Amino acid sequence: MPISPNIIDTYSETDILASAANILEEKLTQSPAFSSIAETKSFLQFKLTSLGHETFCIMHLNSQHHLIEFEELFRGTINAAAVYPREVVKTVLVHNSAAVILVHNHPSGIAEPSQSDKDITHKLKEALALIDVPVLDHVIVGRDCVSFAERGVL
Repeated sequence: MPISPNIIDTYSETDILASAANILEEKLTQSPAFSSIAETKSFLQFKLTSLGHETFCIMHLNSQHHLIEFEELFRGTINAAAVYPREVVKTVLVHNSAAVILVHNHPSGIAEPSQSDKDITHKLKEALALIDVPVLDHVIVGRDCVSFAERGVL
């Protein structure tokens, strides 16, 4: 069905792109479960690839690994974001998460994990284990995605 030129003229390009992004996000989050690494990577690349700052996020999952909420917890600069385990545990309890996937991006485009990425993953995994919430993965998003679970380092 063709769209009337008058309708298009009433909306800005920004409005149209924002609407399209909302539709795509809704479609991606209605997935039955985030149980495959490929599915998770696609969702995360859609969410984080274009950001010019580092952000640390968490995917709160229920017991069937359906997404409860995708939450940005910490926002950083072009190459770092401070992450506080206490705040991660608090938000996991608030959302009543049964499992989580940790996520952050590297605005440089290079998704290779640093030693500090590995260290914070280990700390968060230990902290969340105290409240019986497993960390299913930590995914770093750049031009590609690196999954700690896929690499066997989780």
